[in-house]
Amino acid sequence: MTNTTFNATGTADNLAKHSGIRTILQWLAEPPAPHPADELPSLRANLKAWRDVGGTPQQRARALDGLYRRSCSVIDDLLPSLTDLTLPVPAKARRVVRSVLDLLQMLADETLVLPNGVGVDRVDPIERMTTLDLAVWRSLNALARQLLIGHMIAAPARSGTWQQLHQTFAVARAQKLHTLVPEGAASSPQHLYHAAVLLGCAQPASLTAREVLFLAAYFDRFADEIEPIAAAAAVQPGTFWIDPQRDLPAISCSRRLAPPTVALDGLSCARLTALLKTQIAKLDDGTPAQAIGLPDFAGTPAGLGVLRRLAGRWSDSGKRRFQRRRQNHRTILSSGIDGLWQLCQTGEAADLELSTWMITNESPDGYAVMHVSGKTGALSVGDIAAVRTGGEQNWQICLVRWAVSENPEHLELGLQILAPRAVPAILAQPSDALGTQHLRVLILPEIPLLRSSQLLVVASGALPKQRQKLILVIEKGNLVVREVKRTNVDEQTGSVDILSIEPDENPF
Repeated sequence: MTNTTFNATGTADNLAKHSGIRTILQWLAEPPAPHPADELPSLRANLKAWRDVGGTPQQRARALDGLYRRSCSVIDDLLPSLTDLTLPVPAKARRVVRSVLDLLQMLADETLVLPNGVGVDRVDPIERMTTLDLAVWRSLNALARQLLIGHMIAAPARSGTWQQLHQTFAVARAQKLHTLVPEGAASSPQHLYHAAVLLGCAQPASLTAREVLFLAAYFDRFADEIEPIAAAAAVQPGTFWIDPQRDLPAISCSRRLAPPTVALDGLSCARLTALLKTQIAKLDDGTPAQAIGLPDFAGTPAGLGVLRRLAGRWSDSGKRRFQRRRQNHRTILSSGIDGLWQLCQTGEAADLELSTWMITNESPDGYAVMHVSGKTGALSVGDIAAVRTGGEQNWQICLVRWAVSENPEHLELGLQILAPRAVPAILAQPSDALGTQHLRVLILPEIPLLRSSQLLVVASGALPKQRQKLILVIEKGNLVVREVKRTNVDEQTGSVDILSIEPDENPF
């Protein structure tokens, strides 16, 4: 039997705990791994050990500070790699994402355990200004990043994340720290919280990963434009209410009014919507994005389209026009302008990627579908798609409005029907450098009582903004040359531009 040796300052167990804190500090002094993902296991292991190791309060605070900063640096390095992932996110990439989310949850929890082991709800008032403000800010930041990454991969928020975000902010507000900027932080807890809430209000399932990152940066800049209101006053478009006791993002009053018997928080995006419209008008007039304090992405068709959709959602009541009917029948889907062009021009071909989906519900203007089999290809929100059900001959042309992917084997899409069929065409576009360019485009017919003009679907950013007159070549049976002009930009996404067109009365 081995005897345990005691010294004057404590037991061998205490020595081991002090040794543990030194091990963490030594690891933090080492250079990071060559690839950011290789840091994740060590960061999680050290954070797990941090709670139980000994050391002085100063050592523990220094270790937690180092782990937090290193974790944020690693996650910042990993974020760009998430913007190019296809949906559903492959299993290998999702394992990395899960590891990041685990790390962020640990940070959200551990930063609220102060160096002396006391929880944030039992902080001595003397320590409040120097300790609690930064602890709450870091916890909120970790939770907001969790939600951001979930939005980027079209995954639902982890259970409890929204509720923890609301309640952590409630702690900051109760301690009167919500408007203070902690030392070393760039914003107040309130600003950070409002930016995360706004991203949830922007219907992130309807955004690509790049668009999510863009709006996250936008809200980080303009979150102070939010106007807090009483939840009972959240009845106009662009107003939302929050129940801190529920694990949900802010709820639009257009979907459901706040219950009158419960004291809840409300917010209005009216002032932010007005700012959005002003910025959109300036971008349309040719003002560079940077000149009005926006990222370069705001000046691209995809960025401008995101801002337009957001301003439209927050200005309109958004009531559903048709009731949805639950279904469980199959449909075939193809996506992308080139694929649909080939489909409409020559019919199904051996090299054309088709996939099978189950329609889970439908209405006269769209479908919700769940992937069953077949390769989905590089399918993303904002892409053009075509579906054919049953014995129908025509392919309905749709726009992918939203996507949800809970795991690598699961993908659901929301499809808005644009037209019952499409006509494939070639757009002849003069170019000084390359002669005449020929682009594959789709012409969507007018729909009586719904849309009086034809639509032209073209790859995003393919047409110069100033070019109004277009030459279309249609070759199906007979060769037809049409001269048209665009009258309006109906939709801009990261994949396609959809334009209203009409015959040109003053042809070339």
